[in-house]
Amino acid sequence: MILIEGENGSGKSTCAEKMIAGMTGRRYYLATMIPCGKEGEEKVKKHKDMRKDLHFETCEVPYEVGNVPVEKNSVVLLEDVSNLLANVLFEKKGNGMSVMEDIKRLSRKCAVLIVISISGLKEGGYEGETKEYVRELNALNENLRQEADTVIRMCRGIPEVRKGEKCT
Repeated sequence: MILIEGENGSGKSTCAEKMIAGMTGRRYYLATMIPCGKEGEEKVKKHKDMRKDLHFETCEVPYEVGNVPVEKNSVVLLEDVSNLLANVLFEKKGNGMSVMEDIKRLSRKCAVLIVISISGLKEGGYEGETKEYVRELNALNENLRQEADTVIRMCRGIPEVRKGEKCT
């Protein structure tokens, strides 16, 4: 498992896609975002355009990613954990631990799992459901860091390997 984390717009997706371009095996893209409005639709289009030459099989999976049937030797890109968690928290009344178990189940099914997550959010300044979401996301990210073989933190397009080795 490879975790690529960072703030919005930090280059997480580009980094993941460059890694995958050099890998063999069937490729799956698990899209977790439920697009809302024009901005959401534009983001989906942008990501589809970015990966059009990588020959992914795209699966729209807002939750239960561990149930997606993928081949054993496949490369799976899970984009992204922040959307997956929001879907599970607010629609399914689940929590970060259930998302973590689901991601582990997915990881055991494939050769390589690349997980993208937004990180660096602070709880301060939020309240109610949003504060709880940030708390759950931060805890989930910490669990992912521990579980991952490689952790890459993106900052302004520059990858910093925090654990393991960067795959090329």
